[in-house]
Amino acid sequence: MLVYCGDVTTDFDSAYFRAVLGHVPTSVVVITGCDKDAQPVGITIGSFASVSLDPPLVGFFPGLHSRSWAAIKESGKFCVNVLGADQEQLCWTFAKEGDDKFAGLKWSPSPTGQPLLDGVIASIDCVIESETVTGDHFFVLGRVVSLEHAVGADDAMVFFRGKVTGAHLPS
Repeated sequence: MLVYCGDVTTDFDSAYFRAVLGHVPTSVVVITGCDKDAQPVGITIGSFASVSLDPPLVGFFPGLHSRSWAAIKESGKFCVNVLGADQEQLCWTFAKEGDDKFAGLKWSPSPTGQPLLDGVIASIDCVIESETVTGDHFFVLGRVVSLEHAVGADDAMVFFRGKVTGAHLPS
């Protein structure tokens, strides 16, 4: 089905927009940090991207009303935890607000002291470069200060058509 959006003043079908954009696979990461009381905080993000090689920058889009992001940004640092295809439980644990998302989870401090979740396929430690209001989200730009990946990791988690699945390398 083709829908013409018309000019920007026309009523927009946001449900259809979401359905169409759901056909664009996105990475699934958990952004972690520490709040003002040095307690671990995390949020699942499906809109993460590499932005620049020089300087090394990454970006993502938390919602304007995310309490988790509000708590993380106080430290000025965050860690991107790239999920593997088999980490669906982690994805959904950090996707909801509230609760102690770290209860029973194993993690260690990243080089900047942010929570690095055990078993992730890559991690990217950052300091916040900027935060810009963009529609109903923030665009957070982070400067990479440290990063690593798991050796042999070949099954990344992706979000596609409302579900998490794996992006598998061919044998």
